[in-house]
Amino acid sequence: MPATFAEATAVKAVDSHTYAAYFDSDWCVGSVPHGGVVTSIFLRVAAAHFRTTLAAQNQPHTISLHLEFLRRTQEGPATLAVRDVKLGRQTSTIHVALSQDGRDEVVGYLTHSNMDTETGLSLKTLWSLHPAPPPRPADFATLFTTGEDPVWVEQTHKPYAKFRKVGNRVRTFLPREGQSLPGLVDEWLRLDSGENFTNESLGFVCDQFPPIIDGLWRREMGDDPVLPFWYPTAVLNLDVKKTLPPEGVECLFVRVRTKSIKNGRMDLEIVILDDAGDLVALSHHVVLVVSSERNMAARRNKI
Repeated sequence: MPATFAEATAVKAVDSHTYAAYFDSDWCVGSVPHGGVVTSIFLRVAAAHFRTTLAAQNQPHTISLHLEFLRRTQEGPATLAVRDVKLGRQTSTIHVALSQDGRDEVVGYLTHSNMDTETGLSLKTLWSLHPAPPPRPADFATLFTTGEDPVWVEQTHKPYAKFRKVGNRVRTFLPREGQSLPGLVDEWLRLDSGENFTNESLGFVCDQFPPIIDGLWRREMGDDPVLPFWYPTAVLNLDVKKTLPPEGVECLFVRVRTKSIKNGRMDLEIVILDDAGDLVALSHHVVLVVSSERNMAARRNKI
């Protein structure tokens, strides 16, 4: 039976500034752990660190994350080393380095605060999604159990599902009439296990969606089949705007959009909303578009 999301992103304290994790094969793309799973493990390390070592700060919430994916991660054990960079009254920042077999593979900075007690200027803006997304499902319970909804339908055909194994761990609901624009994906996500999404899940949510190039490819290439590309993340930023309930939520809305795909590199802008339409988080990625063979290639030990 596949590991649950909680199991796949579990971390264990080794000492006050070191944590252990394990990358499960079922949460990989090819031989490489899914970037969103890696990101959620960073979020879990930060949550654990501020709950224990830095408990006196009373800053339990990640409000900002920046990750640099230096090398491919791999299935199996990983070590995450934490360095306390700046401890402040309103925010504190830690540096986390993930290593495997003695190599640093992902490094990042995470900034924490207490979103339940923070105060300061608040103003309503005129921001909204454009184009407007389709109406939310009429009844989520019905959609999840029977699949009946006039606007949304579950994605049942997942291209290259044996390669993109992580896609089998999540249920994805897409607009019945198709996406409103090429290079844009609107979706509702729910974990296949039935687990709820928490703030530590946002790393996964911001990186889980159908390949965004498909509509653009068909517009330029016609009926030629989309090649089995691999989309490794080079840089990922996450800006958390809202705390989810402690028990989590069963689904989240995600919009993904790209502005430029050029020379094997693309940007991604991600907006995450809850079922009430409130902004939960923003994310920006720098992503490479490479042959899937790169995913399975032998690893080199160069720095």
